[in-house]
Amino acid sequence: MKFKLGLMALLLAGQALAGVAVAPDNAQLQYTGRIDFTDRARPMLSWPGSSIAGNFTGSSLTVKLDDQQGKNFFNVFIDGEYTRPVIIEAKQGGASYPVASGLKAGAHSFLITKRTDGEEGGTFFQGLELADGGALLPPPSRKKRHIEFFGDSITTGMGNESPDDGPDHLLKDKNNFMAYSSITARALDAEAHIISQSGIGVMISWFPFTMPDFYDQLSAVGNNATQWDFTSWTPDVVVINLFQNDRWLIDREKRLSPMPNDAQRIQAYRRFVQRIRVLYPNAYIVCALGSMDAVQEGSKWPGYVRTAVDQMQQLGDKRIDTIVFPWNGFGGHPRVKQHQANAALLTALIRQKMGW
Repeated sequence: MKFKLGLMALLLAGQALAGVAVAPDNAQLQYTGRIDFTDRARPMLSWPGSSIAGNFTGSSLTVKLDDQQGKNFFNVFIDGEYTRPVIIEAKQGGASYPVASGLKAGAHSFLITKRTDGEEGGTFFQGLELADGGALLPPPSRKKRHIEFFGDSITTGMGNESPDDGPDHLLKDKNNFMAYSSITARALDAEAHIISQSGIGVMISWFPFTMPDFYDQLSAVGNNATQWDFTSWTPDVVVINLFQNDRWLIDREKRLSPMPNDAQRIQAYRRFVQRIRVLYPNAYIVCALGSMDAVQEGSKWPGYVRTAVDQMQQLGDKRIDTIVFPWNGFGGHPRVKQHQANAALLTALIRQKMGW
């Protein structure tokens, strides 16, 4: 009898310490980005900057993920501490990641953001676990302003947290939250969709697909047949920052044969921008370039972008402009300081054009 009572006490104690599970389809979770909800119980995050936000009570928070390749990194910010993320290095397969403990009584907030690209694979969100007695609260208000970015490794933030003399390719140093794209969106209090892929171009990429093949996908994991519903989320502003990889692969690597002439390069760029214009007839489009060596002194590539935009303006498009982020001689991918400087320039332009 004593044995049975002791066992029952242990079981009750275990129940008392059990956490509160929050399912991925809980209506009080706020998802942002092109997130694949084909299975509501297993939403997949693949695009850089994709996020999940919420408010909760309880002294702890655990995030549950099922990562395809074990290559993704995530930020988790608690109570708006944006300079102090808890960084999740996702393991391949399902795992639980404790990200906060010992929190004070009362309401708390969390924000989970994907640091890495679709080339690192997708991650299935499997929910949260709160401390015993904790509860999910109504989510933060949705931001009213929307910005969509189409870009390459610069827009993703590849190598941005590496030292100036460090390598660019380490996954731990790729952090979209501190790329000019996400910095600009936060400065303008806007919700952002980041449609970027390291190595991608307009005419040619470091792999067998280009942004015109890729821009309309729901999933960022390679070139695939998934389709994003463009009617489900409409940007007020679109920023396109492409052509750095085209410069490398065409001019330096000589990968296209025959070599496209200036007019063909301009036409290819304009054709993609016009696709975006058809999708978003009322958006203000900013055609950006830089800040890598495509904008260095003597480069023709800023002129290609400006000419394409001029041609669209001559055809009657008045809600389009260019910005060229300045070349500062740095040979690698922009580091955080450069992203911050470029974001300040872009933020000022958008404020001016949109009255924000």
